Amino acid sequence: MIGLRNGLFEFQEKCVQFLLDATSSGDKNTVIVKAPTGSGKTLILIDYIDKYLNNINSNISFVWLCPGKGNLEEQSREKMIKHLPSRSTKNLFEVLRSGFEAGDTTFINWELVTKKGNKAITDSERKNLFERIADAHRTGIQFILIIDEEHSNDTRKAKDIINSFASLYTIRVSATTKSNKLANFYEIPEIDVINSGLITKALYINEDVEASITIDDEHKYLIDLANKKRKDIADEYKKLGKDIRPLVLIQFPDMSDELIQHVENILESIGYTYENKLLAKWMSDSNDKINIKDIEKNDAQPLFLLMKQAVATGWDCPRAKILVKLRENMNEDFTIQTIGRIRRMPEAKHYDNELLDNCYLYTFDEKYRQSIKQEITNAFDVKRVYLKEKCKTFTLEKQLKDLDFDGLGERETYQVVQKFFKEKYKLSTKKKENRIIFESEGYVITDELIRKARQGKFIKTDTILDTSAGYYIETRRTVDTHKHGIELLHSINEIKSAIGIKQGKLRTILERLFRNNSSNKDKLLDLNTKEFYAFIINNEQKLKEDFVKATSQMYVQNSLVLQPKKSIFKIPEQELIKYDASETDVIDMLSNVYEGYQSSTLVDGIRSLPERLFERYCENNDAVDWVYKNGDSGQQYFSIVYVDALQKQWLFYPDYIVKLKNGDVWVIETKGGEKKYGQSKNIDPQVLNKFEAFKQYAKEHNLKWGFVRDKNENLKINNTVYTESLQDEHWKPLSSAF
Repeated sequence: MIGLRNGLFEFQEKCVQFLLDATSSGDKNTVIVKAPTGSGKTLILIDYIDKYLNNINSNISFVWLCPGKGNLEEQSREKMIKHLPSRSTKNLFEVLRSGFEAGDTTFINWELVTKKGNKAITDSERKNLFERIADAHRTGIQFILIIDEEHSNDTRKAKDIINSFASLYTIRVSATTKSNKLANFYEIPEIDVINSGLITKALYINEDVEASITIDDEHKYLIDLANKKRKDIADEYKKLGKDIRPLVLIQFPDMSDELIQHVENILESIGYTYENKLLAKWMSDSNDKINIKDIEKNDAQPLFLLMKQAVATGWDCPRAKILVKLRENMNEDFTIQTIGRIRRMPEAKHYDNELLDNCYLYTFDEKYRQSIKQEITNAFDVKRVYLKEKCKTFTLEKQLKDLDFDGLGERETYQVVQKFFKEKYKLSTKKKENRIIFESEGYVITDELIRKARQGKFIKTDTILDTSAGYYIETRRTVDTHKHGIELLHSINEIKSAIGIKQGKLRTILERLFRNNSSNKDKLLDLNTKEFYAFIINNEQKLKEDFVKATSQMYVQNSLVLQPKKSIFKIPEQELIKYDASETDVIDMLSNVYEGYQSSTLVDGIRSLPERLFERYCENNDAVDWVYKNGDSGQQYFSIVYVDALQKQWLFYPDYIVKLKNGDVWVIETKGGEKKYGQSKNIDPQVLNKFEAFKQYAKEHNLKWGFVRDKNENLKINNTVYTESLQDEHWKPLSSAF
């Protein structure tokens, strides 16, 4: 029996009973538990293991798989040894020596067996792990897998290991997992965990950040606020006679060596250093650790911990009360998993003290997300399919970019973009009037960087993802061309990535358009240096959108300009495809080029609506010999080169190749169609350029082709003149083509 003075909380006991029921008479092999951070999931699982072995099946070996970050497997094993000393526990190396045994619980760090280049175990030892699993199977031992923080590992190597256990049941546990149609699902209500006193009553974001304040150094500003909050909390603990030293976590982005040095200097200036043991460090590299021994203890000496994502998952330090999330650019998302590190209560109870019963986040990140891998969220399985014999001889000429061709020169590119801005915004040569026009269209023109900061009190962690929850205040920073040069480059890079021209060329164009030190007489604005920096950074998203529109203007595809490389395309002989294993009434799609390709692939999340409609149309069309779904990127797939308004080359991968029984070959691209009232669902700004390139390619190769779009679940095709409106005469019923 688990050794706890007062036993488990009621919500924990309910979860244990669910697990026992699901793994004794459950109809599904997988069990998913969504357990809020701080809910005591380790104790729940330990109690479950004990009761399962006592009451259901003693011939089971439990394998507990943990993410490598934060030494979670060591913490979990230590808790089991402490609270359930009568049960046998092992780590990976012990099981490699002695094998798996009934009644064991083996704690394994994922990174030891999956991470490329990890030297903790040799290739022969990895092989030996599979041998030990096989030995256990031969002696009749069965496995139950517990996958802790289940979103953290979804790689091929991880799946190979999971599959090798051929487990009786697999239990996946995480604070951020979602329900899955193929699994039994249980969610521990976060409010029950709050009411138990295990976690804080709420999270405050950016408390005491002042609206409209001009900030010189945002990192120092946030650290100063966090330090003041830490001192206030420490004073309250002292009043209660508690020897608890609240810890401030400072989390950095991945690429941040200079920022780390900057923060170390800030902390040193206010008295926190590695030398006086008040500052600790724990980065992703296992060797980059300073002063972290026993840091989890309530009376540990360090008051600040510098960290990256290394301790964002699973690490348990209940005295951590404040998190400062720093950033290097304005577009970073904040991953809310990290918030779990500051939500635990140090004595697993509330004090009826507002300051002590809550936790605090300071960040200027505007967007919040959960780091759940898409493939797990969508719960799609993958299988390999093989090409039918009759399709193996099919070939088609495909196009590749000519890497020697770099589009328009700087002057011509400038002319295209300048013309777009002048026409869109009706600009003139009068800079003051242009300034008013830009501002009236939503552009911000100032010599300060303007930021939004979120504030508010959040009780449930998931509410942080609701952008309407809480409220936003505006903060400002005076432009410093030295400090903010990196942000300027980042913004230019963001625009560059959308239009594909070199950073230096783009910066010159932006300066010629908007900056006053340019000798260009045709510039649109006359901004000084600080205004120019602020203009590009503050308006990054609007500039990106306008530059994309400028480059997506239809360019007449000219064979004299465009001389793409050519290669022979053959349909890949095997392919990995996603499918929804929970689909019922599944049928083989006999028209598809692959054996075993089924209708369970034609579901939302794998295929778009026009793709689903098109594949079903082909399946029910007696004229179709076969249909091939092309890939979205990669040299093994069929591609056509198109050119944008800057004569920049891009690859376009048409969705389908269809061969009719009469020998005709059709190449088809599907696009979003129309909603009611004629509203277009097409979201591709380059659709006109692709259409013209497609038309030219088809003419040169004597192919039949078309763009296919949907309206009211009927399909229409066009291969003459592209229009967004499906009411136009150029859009014909697909049945008129084949």
